[in-house]
Amino acid sequence: MKLTRKMVLSRAKASELHSVRKLNCWGSRLTDVSICREMPSLEVITLSVNSVSTLEPVSQCRQLSELYLRKNRIPSLAELFYLKGLPRLRVLWLAENPCCGPDPHLYRMTVLRNLPHLQKLDNQPVTEEELSRALLEGEEVSAPGIEGAGNGGSELSCALSAMDTSAETRQNTLSCGEEETSVQSQLGLKPPSRERFPSFSQRDAVSGHKNRNNVLSAVLLLLRELDAEGLEAVRQTVVGRLQALHKLELQEDME
Repeated sequence: MKLTRKMVLSRAKASELHSVRKLNCWGSRLTDVSICREMPSLEVITLSVNSVSTLEPVSQCRQLSELYLRKNRIPSLAELFYLKGLPRLRVLWLAENPCCGPDPHLYRMTVLRNLPHLQKLDNQPVTEEELSRALLEGEEVSAPGIEGAGNGGSELSCALSAMDTSAETRQNTLSCGEEETSVQSQLGLKPPSRERFPSFSQRDAVSGHKNRNNVLSAVLLLLRELDAEGLEAVRQTVVGRLQALHKLELQEDME
């Protein structure tokens, strides 16, 4: 079932979509909520116990602070990509979706790594310790698939595709090290010493350099889309990530 304008206005007791701030559609057998793109003022939406399969429609709701999606059909944590651009999002309930997978810990760490500003996930408060662990134990997600739109759309799509490809080799220490250094340089941070990274064969080095360039291109393209608040969130995340990595390196040196 598709969420319609009439349904929204009736439930929200509003006259126009752009004025809707809170919407409750719990248990409404919904499969299509694309109309959310037309509600830029939306702050709280309840979509629990439906059949929604993508988070893309709410990516335009920049004022969204609470999103309830328990027991839907979100297939993959890659859908979190659509929530990364929501600076006010603090509460997310995503439990009982296929994307949660068989490992509750990995699921929670991955959500928190990608949405570090959450204060409550699945009705459980988020702690500072969890956020620090998420940087090491969670997985970074990239877009499920974006078709180019406008002059820069295809370029961004290609860059995101490159990120998906390079993700397969993210365990390569050299590639990870160079990626961290590149992002630090863009944000005006001091890069770590390259002496920490082991040497590789020339072939591996070339491959790592290529993957680094792909990731860097994608990151820089995405940075262009962010406002000051979004860039500050990126800076804080990078700083936290670097601190966690440096702490891990110190622990390994002591061992």
